[in-house]
Amino acid sequence: MLTLLTDNLALWAQGLQNTVTLTLLSALMGFSLALPLALARLSRNRTISGMAYGYIYLMRGTPLLVQVFLIYYGLGSFSRELRDIGLWWFFRDAFYCGLLAFALNSAAYQAEILRGGIQAVPRGTIEAGRVLGLSTVQIFRKLVLPIATARMLPTIGNELVLLLKASAIVSVITVPDIMGQARSLYAQSFDLTVFYVAALNYLAVVLLIEALWRRLEGRNRWLHFAGTV
Repeated sequence: MLTLLTDNLALWAQGLQNTVTLTLLSALMGFSLALPLALARLSRNRTISGMAYGYIYLMRGTPLLVQVFLIYYGLGSFSRELRDIGLWWFFRDAFYCGLLAFALNSAAYQAEILRGGIQAVPRGTIEAGRVLGLSTVQIFRKLVLPIATARMLPTIGNELVLLLKASAIVSVITVPDIMGQARSLYAQSFDLTVFYVAALNYLAVVLLIEALWRRLEGRNRWLHFAGTV
């Protein structure tokens, strides 16, 4: 195992970099999409709320692997049209297609997490903001969103870990992530040890995420307490 790791250190480093980059970028992009989705779900307009619900239901109710295939292979069949509008450079790259699929999928899960966090903020907190003369936008930005974010940090951390482990899916569309490099090395050596090395890589990143997340939760614990009083 040690030989497979040291002799192919550059490949493992590239795979690790691609995996971490894909996970972090898709989580950040997913969160940026999740916020408007969560607000749409909370909207009193039934059309807006229904459209947001339909998107979330679709993305959560279909396999991520199918979504990756539809974006990479499905949209790839429209290469001429994509060239005409200047987007072929994006959809011909397996990494970008995987990133898009993961961001769209993660947005659906994070939207529901965020919606639950917003609904859990006590009415007293909102009323206190109104007494202080804050506008609706200011109340949401300065009170509701920070408290909701602090409350949902543990769940978001779990989503990040699940996203990391699911990232192995992109290896099937030739992205050289950790699993992609393991599959490539196995094709050359037929040595199952490469998958043990891959598993250790994933485990190391998961442990790092959990350690950083525990520290982040500790720093934001006071916000969670503020939302309960």
